[in-house]
Amino acid sequence: MTPQWLSRISVRLLAFNVLVVFLPMAGVLVLDTYERHLLEAQERTMAQEGRLLAAALEATNRFEAADAQGILVQLGQRHLARLRIIDRHGELRADSSRLGPRRDEIPPPEQPTAQANEAPFLYRIGSLPFRALRRFTQPPIDEPGDNWDPASFLEAPEVRDALDGRYGATTRITPGSQRSVTLYIAIPVRIDGVVEGVVLVSQSTGRILQALYSVRLDVFRVFLVSLSVAMVLTLLLATTIARPLSRLRRRAEAILDRRGRLRGSFEPSNRSDEIGDLERALAELTRRLEEHLQFTESFAADVSHEFKNPLAAIRSATEMALEVEDPDERRRFLTMIQNDVARMERLLNEAREISRIDARIDQEELERVAIDQLLQGVVEAFRLRRGGRGPEFNLALADREVTVMASADRLTQVIENLLANAVSFSPTDGTVTVTLRVEDNFTVFTIADEGPGIPEEHFERIFSRFFSYRPDHTGDGHSGLGLSIVRAVVEAYHGTVTAGDRSGGGAKMTVRLPLAD
Repeated sequence: MTPQWLSRISVRLLAFNVLVVFLPMAGVLVLDTYERHLLEAQERTMAQEGRLLAAALEATNRFEAADAQGILVQLGQRHLARLRIIDRHGELRADSSRLGPRRDEIPPPEQPTAQANEAPFLYRIGSLPFRALRRFTQPPIDEPGDNWDPASFLEAPEVRDALDGRYGATTRITPGSQRSVTLYIAIPVRIDGVVEGVVLVSQSTGRILQALYSVRLDVFRVFLVSLSVAMVLTLLLATTIARPLSRLRRRAEAILDRRGRLRGSFEPSNRSDEIGDLERALAELTRRLEEHLQFTESFAADVSHEFKNPLAAIRSATEMALEVEDPDERRRFLTMIQNDVARMERLLNEAREISRIDARIDQEELERVAIDQLLQGVVEAFRLRRGGRGPEFNLALADREVTVMASADRLTQVIENLLANAVSFSPTDGTVTVTLRVEDNFTVFTIADEGPGIPEEHFERIFSRFFSYRPDHTGDGHSGLGLSIVRAVVEAYHGTVTAGDRSGGGAKMTVRLPLAD
């Protein structure tokens, strides 16, 4: 099993942190370009010193060892490179290294320092990948070492080139563990147009490489510290991010059983970061899911309970109809069975309708609906349907067109359910009053009846599913789902529906819906 701190997020965090650390290390490669430029500048300086010495010798119009020695003495070791003068037979005529130490008291450049030769273990480890890269990207130097002591300078290719009248140059590796080379430049000396000798200039790259060596070592030390910090930060992030996420994943896997039932919930977190927000969101999600599951179970139990009464009545009426001989009595029992079946069909249709509203109303397309015209049409349909029987309808509309964003069919369903509820509780000679007005950015319509009214403790309960308040059996024949459907539709359109008492007696239902723009 993978350790918690070595999760996939932890590995990615570590890879990112290490990559960020390695990017500055790529700058070390720039030092190679800088080194090349320094070596080219050193070669140009050496060539200039060689040409000046060759010009001084040519000015004497003769090639004598005494003249060469005298010129070197006059230079007073103020030059940077080692200067040697060789005749055309390969014999050494003068050598600046035999004139004593240089005036600036810098160690002879051809002798690498002990620190360069004895590079510490840290540097060797840090430079390993760069040395491997250089081995594949740069051609090896196969020249003999700097301690090469030829029997004759004529064996040196740069000397032979200079004796042939050309510019000669070569490099040779300095012995030691620190990579260093010595540059050799040969300048021909012409007397009366004939090459009589060569000025051989040599200088080690030790000083340049020593400075670059110190820079590389410091960069590698910074890299090691940065790498350590990156690993510590990765562990810290793994502790604060990966482990809480792993814990949430395990909790999510264990929160449901095989049958999909909740076996627990997420605990709200006190953390103030995004992980805490996620934990609180999951806690709210499980709470709402638990409420939904409880509601579904309760709804199924209520539907089952509501079906029991008509089924029991149907069974009793069927048994009685089978036993009686009188046709009129049998017809009466069959009529009872028919009414109970119709009640069950109505209950089933309304239960299916409210389930459809819960599942699909958010996916229905909305349109501009003129609610004043819709109210007028539904009220008129009720009048025609009742044929002058029952309570009167009093309609009071706003003095302008009022539109809302909704489904016309759903709003018709809301108005019909409210009107049907008001009519069922109103006395036959009563009046159902429908009013429409605009308040701020909301349209408000009210349907009031002159029935027995609603006790204050039932103002909210009457919108519960299968709850029905029927004093003196008024309003019988209702399933108790009509007002639940009203609330489900109105709240889906970001509105509210409330119940209250009408002044002068009766009940009042008020619906508030946001206006369309």
